[in-house]
Amino acid sequence: MANDLRTWAVGRERWLALGLLLAVLLLGYFTLIHPWWTVPMLEANARIDALQQRELRQRMQLRQAPLVEQRLTQVRAQLARSPGFLSEASAELATAGLVQRLEAVVAQASPGNRSCAISNRSPLAEPRRDRYARVVVQVRLRCGSGELASVLYALEGGTPRLFVGNLNVLSSRGYFLPGNARPSGDGGLDVSFDLYGYLRPAAGTTEVTRAP
Repeated sequence: MANDLRTWAVGRERWLALGLLLAVLLLGYFTLIHPWWTVPMLEANARIDALQQRELRQRMQLRQAPLVEQRLTQVRAQLARSPGFLSEASAELATAGLVQRLEAVVAQASPGNRSCAISNRSPLAEPRRDRYARVVVQVRLRCGSGELASVLYALEGGTPRLFVGNLNVLSSRGYFLPGNARPSGDGGLDVSFDLYGYLRPAAGTTEVTRAP
């Protein structure tokens, strides 16, 4: 009986010693090893994973570079065939181009200005409100209704893209046209509007831009 008690006591002391040793090891690990070795290793592994994912995305983007370049070339060719911006480099030249375009369209709609004539065309200085500089010419016409429709369609439907704003149309019983000794009485129209377009942004100021 005494031997059994002695054996039990020895076994109990061994288990207590093992428990204390395990507690000391755990305390030493969480005090010394975990914050100074395990945590930095986990953070380093996380950074490595993030860098690997970034490198993978970059490789995929580099593989798509030829397709992007091909698409960019197609878009540039399309814009060159159908330009949205005015071709002139300055507002003064663009204003002169707008006036010439207007005169050509009116002459085409009414040869000899028999039923449509320009009574006023004046540049309008406009402060720059966004990254696209706008060039505006205030226009006043005396036209028949059919000629007016042709003029507006030709202005807004051609290239480069032009826009008509602030359109005002008044009906008049009679009006004078160049070459006519008497006023015309066919119910012509007194028309005023703003004709405008946009200058192309300077090279290097923006990335790939779209025409307005």
